[in-house]
This record gives sequence, structure tokens and C-alpha cells, in this order.
Amino acid sequence: MATGIRAEVKVDGPSECPVVRAATAADSLGHSVSRSGTPSEDGGVVEEFVLESDEPIDCEGVWPVFSYDTSTAYRFRRDPDALCPCAYVERFEVPVVDVRVHGGEMYLTFHAPEMGALQEIVGGLRERYPSLDVQRLLHTRGDGGGQDLVFVDRSVLTDRQREVLETAHRLGYFDHPKGSNATEVAEGLGIATSTFTEHLSAAQRKLLDAILSS
Repeated sequence: MATGIRAEVKVDGPSECPVVRAATAADSLGHSVSRSGTPSEDGGVVEEFVLESDEPIDCEGVWPVFSYDTSTAYRFRRDPDALCPCAYVERFEVPVVDVRVHGGEMYLTFHAPEMGALQEIVGGLRERYPSLDVQRLLHTRGDGGGQDLVFVDRSVLTDRQREVLETAHRLGYFDHPKGSNATEVAEGLGIATSTFTEHLSAAQRKLLDAILSS
């Protein structure tokens, strides 16, 4: 039984991506975009994607090749060294299995073979797209079941709330038994104990809201 990890990540508006530009031009929300690619004779890469839209789109560098019902297949040519989000993921020999575009944001789904590979892919993507957000992870257990591994978008925290959490964790505030108490963590932060507990409570509430609503 496979024990890989299914990951869905969101990248905000990679404008260099023809798929995002085309989907945005189609003015359609929340649709899936199927895509595939193949090397061309001149060393480039020809990619094709299918887009649902009632009207043909006009997008530079993208041309239609087939239409049926409300869907149209489009192609574009890219440099093999141009690392759009999909191409970057696939450099790890991990195909992107689903692409969705919503309001200029791209959602990619792929299957990483194990956690180390996932961390490398996500880390590299985040260097290129700092706003990257891991939407959901699903880990397949050996017994065939699945377990949600929900990654929380840390941008929900203020800089101060994140600093409070990181300092409290580093000083062992969450350990059992505790490595430090609230007063000691507050002193390490240079703030009053009441201020520390206020920031900590707000941060924990945000994290719990995100986890329990996922």
C-alpha cells in the first residue's frame, strides 16, 4: 500500500504563468484546468490545458487547438528553464495532477512520495512565491486509510503573535513539565505578563479556528 502525501498548495497570482493569465481572461471562477506538456523539437516545452469558458479567450502566447461544448483546449510554448509553479514541482519528478485558478490564485495538487520530498518542494516554492499557502495535506496510511495533516496559514498571525509563540516554544512554555512560566517568557520578550498572555490567547484562538474549521 502506498504511503505518499497528497498536497494542495495555493500560489497568489504568478503572472508569468500562461495558464493563470488565460483562466483570468476567461473570467470564470473556481474551475479546474487540466494540463499536460511535452518537449518540442527546438528544445522548448509545449503545454496544453483545457479551460471551461463560454467565449473564446484572447491571451498573448496562447492559442486554441480544439473546442467542445463549453471547453476549449489551448496550447503555449515555454522555455524549458522557465520555472512556473507547475514546472518547478515537476522538476522533482512529481507530476501536478490538478490545477485550479480562482480570482488569479493558482491551486496545485500533487503527490509527494514522502515528507522530506514534500518539504523540499514546498520550501523551494515558498522561496519563489513567499505568499505560498499549504491548503491541505492528506497522508495515506499503510492500512489504506487516510489522515488529514492540516497546515495552518501562518499569515493569520500578526508578527507579534508569531514572535510570542516562537519564544514561548523555544523557552519550553508548552513542554510538560514546563521549561518556563508565563512570567519568564514575558521577560524574555520584554513585555508584561498580561500582554504575553493576551497575545498568546489571541494566537491560539486563531490557530484553533483554522484547524477545527478545516
